[in-house]
Parts: sequence; C-alpha cells; structure tokens
Amino acid sequence: MTAESSSAGLEAAFLDNREKLVRFLRARGAGEAAEDLVQEVWLKIAASSPGPVASPLSYLFRTADLLMIDRFRSQRQAGARDRDWSDVNAGDPPGVSAEPSAERRIAAAQEAASVLALLDGLGPRIAAIFRRHRIDGAPQKTIAADMNISLSTVESDLRVAYRALAEWKERAP
Repeated sequence: MTAESSSAGLEAAFLDNREKLVRFLRARGAGEAAEDLVQEVWLKIAASSPGPVASPLSYLFRTADLLMIDRFRSQRQAGARDRDWSDVNAGDPPGVSAEPSAERRIAAAQEAASVLALLDGLGPRIAAIFRRHRIDGAPQKTIAADMNISLSTVESDLRVAYRALAEWKERAP
C-alpha cells in the first residue's frame, strides 16, 4: 500500500465517519469546539502521509482525542498566563495613585462645562434629545414619542449636535 493510497483510505474513513468524530469529541467535553477539532483532524490527515494505517477509524479517533487534549492544555496554559499577568500587574504601581490629579479634575470639569454650554447653545430641544439619547440611553423612537415629534426630527437634531461636538473637538487644543 503506498502513502498516497493510505492517505486516500484515511480521507475516505474520515468522510464516512465525520459525524461519529463530532459526537465523540462532544462526549469527551469539546462542546462547540468539536466541529473545529474535526476540521483540524481533516487538515492533519490531508497534510500528512502517515504510511499504511491498519485501523483508519481508530487512527482518526486517536488523532481527534490528541488534538482535543492539546487544545485543552493550550487554553489552560493561556488562562494561567493571563491570571499570572493580572496578578503581577494588578493594582496601582508603587507611588502612583489611580485618582486623577486635582489639575486633571479641574480640566475635566471645565471641559464638561464647555460641552454642556455648547449643547445648550444649540437650543433646548437639541440639548434635551442629545442628553436623553447619549447619556440616558433612550432609543430615538422613544424620544420622538415622548417629545411628540417625528423620528426624522430626532435624527436631524442628533446630527446637529454631533456636528457641533465634532467641530468643538477639532478646535479644542
């Protein structure tokens, strides 16, 4: 038996037993990753030339099992690496506070006041629509119904507010 016919035999066994492999992997705990793992089995047998295989189905199940174990180990190691990194980098560096400085708080308050004044300068309806939609999270349809105006008016007023904020942002240092 040549390597080419052996590979063809594995591919035929794979195609005939694909659903069995998926069920096997799900039963072993692969869950939704079972389809991905079966695809990896296919790629592995398509790329390799293992030589004559006495029991193609057993070979496929063993390959699928080893791939699942590799994926599990990889995920476990990645999780441990993430936890270790978080543990090392958790909290504030020594001598540095998470709280913004007094200067930053004052600058942020001034910037917020500037934005609020800009919105108020656009008119009470535009300011109210912008606040309800962007700050309170109200849907545009709800705002239109509550204010007894059309949805297109709400959209138009939001465009005016967004344009004004974009221009303000471009002018800001």
